[in-house]
Amino acid sequence: MWGNSQIDPEILLETKPYLTKQEVSLLLQKNGKNLDKKISQLIKKGYLLPLKKGLYTTKAYMEKQIPLSREYLANVQYYPSYLSLEYVLQREGLIPETVYAYTSITLKPTQTFNNSLGSFIYRTIKNNLYMGYQSVRYNQNYQIKIASKAKAIFDLLYLQPLPSTARGKRQVIADLRINWQAVEADDLAEFQTYADMSSSPKMQQVASQIQKLYDNS
Repeated sequence: MWGNSQIDPEILLETKPYLTKQEVSLLLQKNGKNLDKKISQLIKKGYLLPLKKGLYTTKAYMEKQIPLSREYLANVQYYPSYLSLEYVLQREGLIPETVYAYTSITLKPTQTFNNSLGSFIYRTIKNNLYMGYQSVRYNQNYQIKIASKAKAIFDLLYLQPLPSTARGKRQVIADLRINWQAVEADDLAEFQTYADMSSSPKMQQVASQIQKLYDNS
Protein backbone atom coordinates (compact mmCIF):
# COMPACT_ATOMS: atom_id res chain seq x y z
CA MET A 1 0.00 0.00 0.00
CA TRP A 2 2.81 2.38 0.88
CA GLY A 3 4.26 2.15 -2.59
CA ASN A 4 0.97 2.95 -4.36
CA SER A 5 1.66 6.21 -6.25
CA GLN A 6 -2.09 6.89 -6.54
CA ILE A 7 -2.34 7.50 -2.78
CA ASP A 8 -1.28 10.88 -1.41
CA PRO A 9 1.90 10.13 0.62
CA GLU A 10 0.77 12.48 3.36
CA ILE A 11 -2.47 10.53 3.76
CA LEU A 12 -0.42 7.41 4.45
CA LEU A 13 1.04 9.15 7.48
CA GLU A 14 -2.41 9.01 9.09
CA THR A 15 -2.60 5.22 9.14
CA LYS A 16 -0.52 4.70 12.31
CA PRO A 17 -0.74 6.15 15.83
CA TYR A 18 2.95 7.12 15.72
CA LEU A 19 5.75 7.24 13.19
CA THR A 20 9.51 7.12 13.47
CA LYS A 21 11.58 9.36 11.25
CA GLN A 22 12.55 6.31 9.21
CA GLU A 23 8.89 5.52 8.57
CA VAL A 24 8.18 9.11 7.53
CA SER A 25 11.11 8.86 5.13
CA LEU A 26 9.73 5.67 3.61
CA LEU A 27 6.18 6.98 3.25
CA LEU A 28 7.18 10.34 1.78
CA GLN A 29 10.05 8.84 -0.25
CA LYS A 30 12.44 11.53 0.93
CA ASN A 31 15.83 11.39 2.61
CA GLY A 32 18.44 13.65 4.16
CA LYS A 33 17.88 17.39 3.96
CA ASN A 34 14.83 16.96 1.73
CA LEU A 35 13.23 14.84 4.44
CA ASP A 36 14.12 17.33 7.19
CA LYS A 37 12.68 20.17 5.13
CA LYS A 38 9.44 18.28 4.46
CA ILE A 39 9.04 17.32 8.11
CA SER A 40 9.59 20.94 9.13
CA GLN A 41 6.93 22.07 6.66
CA LEU A 42 4.40 19.52 7.90
CA ILE A 43 5.04 20.53 11.50
CA LYS A 44 4.56 24.21 10.69
CA LYS A 45 1.29 23.38 8.96
CA GLY A 46 0.16 21.60 12.12
CA TYR A 47 -0.29 18.39 10.16
CA LEU A 48 2.60 16.47 11.72
CA LEU A 49 2.92 16.59 15.51
CA PRO A 50 6.34 15.93 17.08
CA LEU A 51 6.22 13.79 20.22
CA LYS A 52 9.95 13.77 20.91
CA LYS A 53 13.09 13.68 18.77
CA GLY A 54 12.49 11.32 15.85
CA LEU A 55 8.94 10.38 16.83
CA TYR A 56 5.73 11.88 15.40
CA THR A 57 2.00 11.51 15.04
CA THR A 58 -0.51 13.31 12.83
CA LYS A 59 -3.26 15.72 13.80
CA ALA A 60 -5.68 13.80 11.58
CA TYR A 61 -5.02 10.52 13.39
CA MET A 62 -5.36 12.13 16.81
CA GLU A 63 -8.68 13.74 15.92
CA LYS A 64 -10.09 10.35 14.99
CA GLN A 65 -8.82 8.45 18.04
CA ILE A 66 -8.97 10.83 21.06
CA PRO A 67 -8.74 10.20 23.99
CA LEU A 68 -7.31 6.67 23.94
CA SER A 69 -4.57 7.60 21.49
CA ARG A 70 -2.90 9.82 24.07
CA GLU A 71 -2.89 6.96 26.57
CA TYR A 72 -1.35 4.66 23.99
CA LEU A 73 1.27 7.24 23.05
CA ALA A 74 2.13 7.61 26.73
CA ASN A 75 3.20 3.96 26.58
CA VAL A 76 5.27 4.19 23.42
CA GLN A 77 7.01 7.54 23.89
CA TYR A 78 9.16 6.08 26.65
CA TYR A 79 9.29 2.30 26.51
CA PRO A 80 8.80 0.27 28.61
CA SER A 81 6.20 2.11 30.67
CA TYR A 82 2.65 1.86 31.93
CA LEU A 83 0.19 4.54 33.00
CA SER A 84 -0.10 4.90 36.76
CA LEU A 85 0.07 7.38 39.66
CA GLU A 86 -2.21 10.44 39.64
CA TYR A 87 -3.48 9.91 36.11
CA VAL A 88 -4.90 6.48 36.89
CA LEU A 89 -6.26 7.61 40.28
CA GLN A 90 -8.22 10.33 38.48
CA ARG A 91 -9.24 7.98 35.66
CA GLU A 92 -10.67 5.51 38.18
CA GLY A 93 -12.48 8.21 40.15
CA LEU A 94 -10.29 7.76 43.22
CA ILE A 95 -9.25 11.41 43.66
CA PRO A 96 -11.26 14.60 43.14
CA GLU A 97 -8.54 16.65 41.48
CA THR A 98 -8.25 17.05 37.73
CA VAL A 99 -4.91 15.69 36.49
CA TYR A 100 -3.64 17.21 33.27
CA ALA A 101 -0.42 15.19 32.90
CA TYR A 102 -0.15 11.61 31.72
CA THR A 103 1.80 10.01 34.56
CA SER A 104 3.57 6.71 34.04
CA ILE A 105 5.97 4.23 35.61
CA THR A 106 9.09 3.14 33.75
CA LEU A 107 12.29 1.16 34.21
CA LYS A 108 14.25 3.97 32.58
CA PRO A 109 15.49 7.17 34.27
CA THR A 110 12.83 9.69 35.29
CA GLN A 111 11.83 11.82 32.29
CA THR A 112 9.24 14.36 31.15
CA PHE A 113 8.10 15.11 27.61
CA ASN A 114 6.06 18.21 26.86
CA ASN A 115 4.51 18.42 23.41
CA SER A 116 1.34 19.61 21.72
CA LEU A 117 -0.57 16.62 23.11
CA GLY A 118 0.22 17.40 26.72
CA SER A 119 2.70 16.64 29.47
CA PHE A 120 3.97 13.06 29.80
CA ILE A 121 5.74 12.30 33.07
CA TYR A 122 7.67 9.08 33.69
CA ARG A 123 8.96 7.98 37.09
CA THR A 124 11.36 5.12 37.75
CA ILE A 125 10.65 2.06 39.84
CA LYS A 126 12.71 -1.02 40.71
CA ASN A 127 12.58 -3.98 38.33
CA ASN A 128 10.86 -6.31 40.79
CA LEU A 129 8.04 -3.78 41.28
CA TYR A 130 7.43 -3.19 37.59
CA MET A 131 4.12 -5.02 37.57
CA GLY A 132 0.48 -4.59 38.51
CA TYR A 133 -0.67 -3.30 35.15
CA GLN A 134 -3.09 -4.72 32.62
CA SER A 135 -3.32 -4.43 28.87
CA VAL A 136 -6.50 -2.68 27.76
CA ARG A 137 -7.43 -3.07 24.12
CA TYR A 138 -7.04 0.21 22.22
CA ASN A 139 -8.08 -1.21 18.85
CA GLN A 140 -7.51 -4.47 16.98
CA ASN A 141 -3.78 -3.77 16.66
CA TYR A 142 -2.77 -1.96 19.84
CA GLN A 143 -3.18 -2.23 23.60
CA ILE A 144 -2.68 0.26 26.43
CA LYS A 145 -0.74 -0.77 29.54
CA ILE A 146 -2.35 0.77 32.61
CA ALA A 147 -1.97 0.14 36.33
CA SER A 148 -4.69 -1.35 38.49
CA LYS A 149 -6.21 0.88 41.16
CA ALA A 150 -4.13 -0.81 43.87
CA LYS A 151 -0.89 -0.47 41.91
CA ALA A 152 -1.52 3.19 41.10
CA ILE A 153 -1.95 3.93 44.82
CA PHE A 154 1.11 1.83 45.65
CA ASP A 155 3.30 3.49 43.02
CA LEU A 156 2.34 6.96 44.22
CA LEU A 157 3.05 6.29 47.89
CA TYR A 158 6.14 4.18 47.22
CA LEU A 159 7.75 7.01 45.27
CA GLN A 160 6.59 9.78 47.60
CA PRO A 161 8.76 10.87 50.55
CA LEU A 162 6.81 10.17 53.73
CA PRO A 163 7.21 11.15 57.39
CA SER A 164 8.94 8.60 59.58
CA THR A 165 6.03 8.23 62.00
CA ALA A 166 2.93 6.12 61.40
CA ARG A 167 0.78 9.13 62.26
CA GLY A 168 2.60 11.26 59.70
CA LYS A 169 2.15 8.62 57.02
CA ARG A 170 -1.53 8.37 57.79
CA GLN A 171 -1.94 12.14 57.41
CA VAL A 172 -0.20 12.15 54.02
CA ILE A 173 -2.46 9.32 52.84
CA ALA A 174 -5.54 11.13 54.16
CA ASP A 175 -4.47 14.31 52.35
CA LEU A 176 -4.69 12.44 49.05
CA ARG A 177 -8.48 12.41 49.60
CA ILE A 178 -8.84 8.99 48.04
CA ASN A 179 -12.42 7.86 47.54
CA TRP A 180 -12.22 4.63 49.53
CA GLN A 181 -15.78 3.76 48.52
CA ALA A 182 -14.35 3.04 45.04
CA VAL A 183 -11.80 0.64 46.54
CA GLU A 184 -12.61 -3.04 47.09
CA ALA A 185 -11.22 -5.47 49.64
CA ASP A 186 -9.44 -7.25 46.78
CA ASP A 187 -7.66 -3.98 45.96
CA LEU A 188 -6.34 -3.79 49.52
CA ALA A 189 -5.13 -7.37 49.33
CA GLU A 190 -3.37 -6.56 46.07
CA PHE A 191 -1.76 -3.49 47.66
CA GLN A 192 -0.51 -5.66 50.52
CA THR A 193 1.08 -8.03 48.00
CA TYR A 194 3.11 -5.17 46.52
CA ALA A 195 4.06 -3.95 50.01
CA ASP A 196 5.34 -7.42 50.85
CA MET A 197 7.29 -7.64 47.59
CA SER A 198 8.90 -4.26 48.19
CA SER A 199 10.53 -5.50 51.43
CA SER A 200 10.00 -1.95 52.67
CA PRO A 201 9.04 -1.26 56.31
CA LYS A 202 7.73 2.08 55.07
CA MET A 203 5.24 0.37 52.75
CA GLN A 204 4.19 -2.12 55.42
CA GLN A 205 3.29 0.85 57.63
CA VAL A 206 1.49 2.48 54.71
CA ALA A 207 -0.53 -0.70 54.11
CA SER A 208 -1.54 -0.73 57.77
CA GLN A 209 -2.62 2.92 57.71
CA ILE A 210 -4.56 2.42 54.48
CA GLN A 211 -6.46 -0.46 56.07
CA LYS A 212 -7.43 1.80 58.98
CA LEU A 213 -8.60 4.58 56.66
CA TYR A 214 -10.54 2.06 54.58
CA ASP A 215 -12.21 0.56 57.66
CA ASN A 216 -13.26 4.02 58.85
CA SER A 217 -14.57 5.20 55.47
